[in-house]
Amino acid sequence: MGRLNFLSVIKPSVGSRVDGYDNALAQTLKGLYKAEQIHRRGPWKSRESLELATLQWVNWFNNIRLLESIGYIPPAEAEAYYWWELTQKAETAHPT
Repeated sequence: MGRLNFLSVIKPSVGSRVDGYDNALAQTLKGLYKAEQIHRRGPWKSRESLELATLQWVNWFNNIRLLESIGYIPPAEAEAYYWWELTQKAETAHPT
């Protein structure tokens, strides 16, 4: 993995609390899910088959999908690296 400093790339939310901007990401993700999973692969035979397909899609979205903007790594790996980097900085600042 490259030495990209994830802490310097993170940007705060632009919306104020409880307005339309806070919900924009959730609505975008919901639309993506419906387009990629629900409509493309339906109709569904049962609720259970839809639930299983949803779990598989969420796993792919978080753990397998590669994002160009974060160095062609899965989001879960980027998050794990972020928390590892934060821990390293804290340990460096306050060694035990």
